[in-house]
Amino acid sequence: MILWDRANHSQIVKVYDKPEEGHERYSPGRFVTVEKAAMSGMPDLERASTSHVERQNGTLRQWCKRLTRLTYAFSKKWENLKGTLVLHFAYYNLCRIHGSLRIIAAMAAGITDHVWDIGELIFTV
Repeated sequence: MILWDRANHSQIVKVYDKPEEGHERYSPGRFVTVEKAAMSGMPDLERASTSHVERQNGTLRQWCKRLTRLTYAFSKKWENLKGTLVLHFAYYNLCRIHGSLRIIAAMAAGITDHVWDIGELIFTV
């Protein structure tokens, strides 16, 4: 039985050295170690990584210019940013055929049985 409202959640903290006095910079200091901790459920800490989250952040910034660093394309209202994110994730999961899956993510998860078109997405969202 699959429980959709349960998750194995872990936290990863990357520890860096402090920059030398007077040598502050934009990038972090020298990498020291990684600390992993179970936050909920029973996650396998050997497999815990930030790869999926970092890839999602990269995709989001590539497709949604409001989230690109050092840009003027930002949302002045929370409602506008929320709407943009809802449309992005809906399109990404319901309309976009993923190269590695060769189907949409929602079909792989068993949520839908067909690829949605933009009209169906807009009417539903």
